[in-house]
Amino acid sequence: MSDHKHDHNHDHDHDHEHEEEVFLVTDEAGVEHEMVIVYTFESQDKGYAVLLDRNDPDADGVIFRIEEENDEAFLIGIEDEEEWNRVAQIYNEIVAQEEDE
Repeated sequence: MSDHKHDHNHDHDHDHEHEEEVFLVTDEAGVEHEMVIVYTFESQDKGYAVLLDRNDPDADGVIFRIEEENDEAFLIGIEDEEEWNRVAQIYNEIVAQEEDE
């Protein structure tokens, strides 16, 4: 995925259940995908979000680092291979635990 930044303001009210927030993410080929956050987790004091393609639920999830600045959250692509390997392993463990339940 790309170095796409998405502005997301956390200061809004949710009076209804399960509002789906859609993030437009552009892949390496320049194609935009409508993505939704399906899971979040933390590792080494950093937050991460797992997103799935809203129009292709069978596609693999994509992991982004969540960075906050001035009360806004941004999804940042993970460029560091060591960081990527660490969070991918955590996500795989989460998936394995959920499949066991």
